[in-house]
Amino acid sequence: MKIAFLGGGNMASALIGGLRAQGFDATSISAIEVNSAARDKLAACHGVHVSAAPDATTRDCDTLVLAVKPQDMKQALAGLGGVAASKLIISIAAGLRIADLSRWLGGHARLVRCMPNTPALIGAGITGLYAAPGVSAEERGRAEQIVGAVGEAVWVEDEALLDPVTAVSASGPAYVFWFIEQLALCGEKLGLPPDVSRKLALHTVLGAARLVAQSGEPPGTLRAQVTSKGGTTEAALRVFAEERLAERFMRAVEAASRRGAELGEQLGKDR
Repeated sequence: MKIAFLGGGNMASALIGGLRAQGFDATSISAIEVNSAARDKLAACHGVHVSAAPDATTRDCDTLVLAVKPQDMKQALAGLGGVAASKLIISIAAGLRIADLSRWLGGHARLVRCMPNTPALIGAGITGLYAAPGVSAEERGRAEQIVGAVGEAVWVEDEALLDPVTAVSASGPAYVFWFIEQLALCGEKLGLPPDVSRKLALHTVLGAARLVAQSGEPPGTLRAQVTSKGGTTEAALRVFAEERLAERFMRAVEAASRRGAELGEQLGKDR
């Protein structure tokens, strides 16, 4: 597999670094990046071929990863000429739909759309993927291998489901950051020193996530195991129920999913 990246930002760099760590030869990876500082950084960090525009190396690839900002995508694809014609195209640009990418690429059918999240920057991400009907099983495997270099991967068989994927996992880290922030602030208000409260909140979330991942038990089961009748945890969870936090949280995630669909409509317009 020979992979070219259109765009050399943080997510592209993370994917390239993950692939290199898995043993991909630097000569099998290239990147097209208009910013000279970003080109220099990619070359220095990963030893891959970089160029400001498509060249012989990028034309020779069999897989092209679209990693430019969504609002810049249409113009960036126009600059490819016929380079994309025979390749598997993998988009990690948030919101942009297969139909719009295909139209901008002159009807290209071999497209995979991916929704990664920011923990991919440290190799701990998860990516939702959707493949257009024209993508083969081998090409699906190729796409999964690329995003799998920075974490886990899950497939959805309906592109519309990438909106809830975005709401749950792409926006999800922000919810977790907010929760850590709020838990730490609560500790401070109860008298804990800020550094102590922050460390307690951070490692509580980190440890709880690891416990869920390693135990194999559903989160609800683990929650029940630490909720003693008449105890402190039960007192807190009772307030959650009284305040209907689950319903409020659901409304928040639904809002994120709706906004994802709206952005898809806006970003795909030929303006």
